[in-house]
Amino acid sequence: MKTSEQGLHRGLGERQIRLMALGAAIGVGLFLGSGNAIKMAGPGIMLSYIIGGAVIFMIMRALGEMAVHNPVAGSFSRYAQDYLGPLQGYLTGWNYWFLWLVTCVAEITAVAIYMGIWFPDVPRWIWALAALGSMGAVNLLAVKAYGEFEFWFALIKVVTIILMIIGGTGMIVFGLGNDGVAIGISNLWTHGGFFPNGAQGVLMSLQMVMFAYLGVEMIGLTAGEAANPKKSIPDAINSVFWRILIFYVGALFVILSIYPWNEIGTTGSPFVMTFERLGIKTAAGIINFVVLTAALSSCNGGIFSTGRMLYNLAQQGQAPKAFAQTTASGVPRRAILVSVVALLLGVLLNYMVPEKVFIWVTSISTFGAVWTWGVILVTQLQFRKTLTPLEIKNLAFRMPFAPYGSWISLAFLALVIGLMAYFPDTRIALMVGPAWLVLLTVLYYVLGLAPKERHDDVPQGYEAGWPPADAPHGKK
Repeated sequence: MKTSEQGLHRGLGERQIRLMALGAAIGVGLFLGSGNAIKMAGPGIMLSYIIGGAVIFMIMRALGEMAVHNPVAGSFSRYAQDYLGPLQGYLTGWNYWFLWLVTCVAEITAVAIYMGIWFPDVPRWIWALAALGSMGAVNLLAVKAYGEFEFWFALIKVVTIILMIIGGTGMIVFGLGNDGVAIGISNLWTHGGFFPNGAQGVLMSLQMVMFAYLGVEMIGLTAGEAANPKKSIPDAINSVFWRILIFYVGALFVILSIYPWNEIGTTGSPFVMTFERLGIKTAAGIINFVVLTAALSSCNGGIFSTGRMLYNLAQQGQAPKAFAQTTASGVPRRAILVSVVALLLGVLLNYMVPEKVFIWVTSISTFGAVWTWGVILVTQLQFRKTLTPLEIKNLAFRMPFAPYGSWISLAFLALVIGLMAYFPDTRIALMVGPAWLVLLTVLYYVLGLAPKERHDDVPQGYEAGWPPADAPHGKK
């Protein structure tokens, strides 16, 4: 019996996956200032990123435990099907597909805006189309080409942040760009204290901070095409928390030390301001280029994610079978092309419909992020129940503090949902998101996507020798 990954090629190396994980954790928002979150928490925003980062690390370890044990392209959607049931796998897969679809539309629109700074006379739709076309083309090549592009995109972001941290530290300690007068770090507490808005400010910023981390779970989707998943996936996941500390908290520490927190965001990007203060006159252009590559990176990763998720759904019988076919180079071309066409419609809608309507659509992706993380944790808990104590002990990559880490992380996600309900701008996500799940569920039953009872064949996704040792109870 062929496995479901027969058509995919394991062309992603450790170097590429490590940088892809790093790039996924660093979004456009960091470069543009994280202004709204800083306004809520002041310098205490660093604590928000540490708390959120710790939860994301636990979610990634839960995913990593399953991904190393069974490295498949569908990742959390496949695991949800295997351990929670077909409906949960279906909902998670289509939710994630749509989540990245909406995110990509936003990123492509952002590319057009950034290019408009340099070429104001060129219509924005041309840049949006060019971004979509170029990133779609990259994804239609071998997976190794996608990994290489992501490697360099991530490297640009990483180098920029490191240079900003080094330059900013020079300003803080040695007075670089400040006539030799050390700036120090007193700005962290002289404008109302480290927690100017109290614990409530930190709490309220958490829901904004968490969505800065959307995309880190994409590493699970690379498992089906990683050359050595048992080594590259754990390495990438284990370094997530430290990367967050260095790149998010480190950058924010420098920025909040140099500039009063209540002035950040009022005079442009703090990255641009810092580089200009160090004497780099082309700072605005440099940061515009970096943010442009960050947006392209997100779009590139989004097309990869939507294509692989659609490929997986087709293999599970929950999308047209044609999407499960791959090229000779192991690329699910049809799944990628249909995602690109959907993105094309999304870009068109983005230019045609009023902004309020588009907010409704993006709210589905907001809800989808929490759903995905929650499903990963619940699935991991159920996965553990199917194993004996000896099998758990022998897992190649175990989640720490299990099962308590999963329960604490789920409680934190529940807190984030509560915070979303508190804010009018995000409250709509809790109405549109569940409605989207209801619609998907109705389609699931109307289209007859529930699997038929099978006794004479091996379910897709497994080698011969069914049932697997770790099959959920009741499925053996």
